[in-house]
Amino acid sequence: MNQSATIANLQANQTILDALARCIAACEMCAAACLHENNPQMMVPCIELDRDCADICRLTSAFIARGSQHAPHVIKECIEICQKCADECGQHQHDHCQYCADACRKCADACQQFAA
Repeated sequence: MNQSATIANLQANQTILDALARCIAACEMCAAACLHENNPQMMVPCIELDRDCADICRLTSAFIARGSQHAPHVIKECIEICQKCADECGQHQHDHCQYCADACRKCADACQQFAA
């Protein structure tokens, strides 16, 4: 892919790339905040999903940005993990968990729209 094609690809995919970036940041923030809650042991499933979600979003973003032919496979996993992370974080009343759940839902929706 030449430079102008790469730039055009990034511009065309800016919506999903932005949703992925917001989800990465929300998940990293949530995981860090969960570690400082009164009972961090209770937050282990949330922390684990936050980390998995941030990692799959990073990978998905890279695949989309470079126009990888394997992006559709990764996007399916990203949707699944974002939905699971949203469900887990949504169970907790902490502001950081609610913020993360919202970012994950929006990311899953953006990925679904991109995949369609």
